[in-house]
Amino acid sequence: MPERPAPALSIVVPVLNEAVGIAATLQALVPLRERGAEVIVVDGGSTDDSPRRAAPWADRVLSGPRGRARQMNTGAAAARAPLLLFLHADTQLPEGADALLHDAVAGGASWGRFDVHIDGRAALLRLVAALMNLRSRLSGIATGDQAMFVRREVFERVGGFPDQPLMEDIELSRRLRALQRPHCLRQRVRTSGRRWETHGVWRTIWLMWRLRWRYWRGESPQSLAQAYR
Repeated sequence: MPERPAPALSIVVPVLNEAVGIAATLQALVPLRERGAEVIVVDGGSTDDSPRRAAPWADRVLSGPRGRARQMNTGAAAARAPLLLFLHADTQLPEGADALLHDAVAGGASWGRFDVHIDGRAALLRLVAALMNLRSRLSGIATGDQAMFVRREVFERVGGFPDQPLMEDIELSRRLRALQRPHCLRQRVRTSGRRWETHGVWRTIWLMWRLRWRYWRGESPQSLAQAYR
């Protein structure tokens, strides 16, 4: 049997107890797989059947040490493509996302992210998403909810995601921003608003701003993770 050609895009999906929705997330990636992308799911020790439900819809399902940063680094190490995309398990890409990414890289982008839309009942979530996108565009800092992408060579040059339990996306953005400003795609990924609605939109906004402020002031990610939990 001839060897499958190397993919142009590797999509890494970290998973922890996502059995309810993981199949739908991965099924939405089928058109990208048909066009040559590979999908790598990295499970961090789920106690439900997330790996089993993910298996039919992924090229590989790996087990990795728990922690989103560690899981994404595990997936990146196994990826075969020169372009990496990190996708949360509750987030869906816009149509034609692979073409958008390849065009961005062909135009000189080393890394970047999408705009985000937050699904949910609360009308305030639309404002939250708009402010997230604006803040990211002005600051050059991306968040995991925005589906970050990066050329493999650049990802490896900055050491991948830092081994920390929180703010790993912020820290990676800071390292990448030192090399180049992010390419901010205006097409939107759709992510679940369950975290916001479960804990209250205003309460979550206040918590996240407070944690980011403490992080910028130098507080350790470990203590921030305790506060977040």
